[in-house]
Amino acid sequence: MRRLYTLLLYVALPVASLIVLVRGLREREYWRGGAARFGFGPRRCGGGIWVHAVSVGEVQAAAVLVAALREREPKLELTLSCATPTGRARAVSLMPGVDVRYAPYDLPGCARRYLARLRPRLLILIETELWPNLLREASRAGVPTLIASARLSARSARLYRLFPGLLRTTLAANVWVGAQSRADADRFCALGVAPQHLRVVGNIKFEHAVPPELPQRGAQLRARYAAGRPVWVAGSTRAGEEQIVYQAHRQLLELQPRALLILAPRHPQRFDEAAAGAATQGLHLIRRSRESPDAPYEVLLLDTLGELGDFYAAADVAFVGGSLVPVGGHNLIEPAALGLPVLTGPQQFNSPEIARVMVERGALGIVRNAAELAAAVAKLLADPPARAQQGAAGRAVIRANRGALAGLLALVDQLTIAVA
Repeated sequence: MRRLYTLLLYVALPVASLIVLVRGLREREYWRGGAARFGFGPRRCGGGIWVHAVSVGEVQAAAVLVAALREREPKLELTLSCATPTGRARAVSLMPGVDVRYAPYDLPGCARRYLARLRPRLLILIETELWPNLLREASRAGVPTLIASARLSARSARLYRLFPGLLRTTLAANVWVGAQSRADADRFCALGVAPQHLRVVGNIKFEHAVPPELPQRGAQLRARYAAGRPVWVAGSTRAGEEQIVYQAHRQLLELQPRALLILAPRHPQRFDEAAAGAATQGLHLIRRSRESPDAPYEVLLLDTLGELGDFYAAADVAFVGGSLVPVGGHNLIEPAALGLPVLTGPQQFNSPEIARVMVERGALGIVRNAAELAAAVAKLLADPPARAQQGAAGRAVIRANRGALAGLLALVDQLTIAVA
């Protein structure tokens, strides 16, 4: 089964390379560091830790673990790999001094060369990164693998079980799992991870800490763009969601004529598309990258990278996207940590436990369409005590669910001591 999987990847490689080439015409970051995807790149001294986080959400979770590892061992050689330009940009911003590279394609030669250049003593994969050839090559190189803050949906587990030969042997021999929940741990066990290699540690996203300077940056942005105006942010929106958000904002303006929407699409290649959509709803939009705040506007498009947290800190209400379309939702913790009331859609299969506990504790509102979104935002903007109550509930949920970092560090110690 693994041979068939590898053959299919080789067949798909020219197509993947063409996609990277075409995307690079619009976003040159796709062309930078491309050699790493084939396993090439600078050699490290060896003996460090390789952390892989596929994109922005996983990078933000990895940053907490990386910071703790660097604090305990300042000279530790750390490499962080990711798969997307947005993830790489976020990693560079959050983790200065860390070697950030693109991850290799999941082909035996690419993974083998990558491992040979890093010579790590431990590979850490964040959340759901199950790459058969990478896991196998790490095992052959004697590098243990830890899946940190691991999650596996029931749907994904069923899919993997259809191909038992793809992962079972490698998972049984060389993989340790720090799972988000008992259900996640049970699913990894069913795929082949040895029971003695499983720990339930919780979700590392709850370890998110607000940088001390962030509220001040948010206040400065609010003074610049929205002085005296009610503000809501729609963060990490995906294709199909911007029109819903714009419709909601049109309805909101009937009740709050001075309200400002700050829209932050998830992917840079969609900035122009999102900007064009505002005109179809009769909304005046300015772009953060080409700001002209003296002109009237109802929408500010956040078409820059790494600033979503700053604009959450400037807002009264947050809506988190990827949730009104079947993407599975994005990071609910980031705005909740700032004490914002948080709204999101019903599609939460990426982190269902976070959404569930936040809803149960009154920290999260679920909306299903433009009318519900407009009504929920309007209600919160009109009721400062309700905003404060929901925001406090979000912070309480975060405090009550911390502890994953300590559990993961204990696993790292166990594995690195065993290797040493």
